[in-house]
Amino acid sequence: MRIGRFLEESPLFAITKAARVLEARLNRALRSEDLTFLQGLVLVAVFFEDPVMVSPSQLAESFSTTRGNMSHCLSSLEAQGLVKRQIDRDDARVFRISIRPDGKKRAMRLIRTFDGLQNLLEHEVGARNVRQTLANIGRIETLCLELAVRPAIGNPPVSRPAAAWHSRAV
Repeated sequence: MRIGRFLEESPLFAITKAARVLEARLNRALRSEDLTFLQGLVLVAVFFEDPVMVSPSQLAESFSTTRGNMSHCLSSLEAQGLVKRQIDRDDARVFRISIRPDGKKRAMRLIRTFDGLQNLLEHEVGARNVRQTLANIGRIETLCLELAVRPAIGNPPVSRPAAAWHSRAV
């Protein structure tokens, strides 16, 4: 397709494609734990947090997801007996999340799995390259956030790859 070259040269497309592919593969890898990747990350996060302190809103913010999505995730973990939601003693509008014994066991297995994946990435790609990639993704994310709130003043300059793709498409 004509858009192929643009997609090959687009860091935004590469990042979103990688995210979709990685999440699908990680979900498949965690199927034996009967969890999705997000559920696994949330369970590990709850494992490390003080149960008096962690709320669904804090988790949603930490994982850059909606409160509704986090509520669904926590409902699944709660249905499996891995976490428990309790109403905050000081503020009845707030739920606090604590981990149950089965959740602790599962979280420990997940921590080993996540550590193994991190070690594999660092071994194959290099720890320095992993850190540099994360820094570059962070810069791109910041730029995208800035562009989303920046008022539209004229057209942004067209880069060479986009211009080359555009000239073939017209």
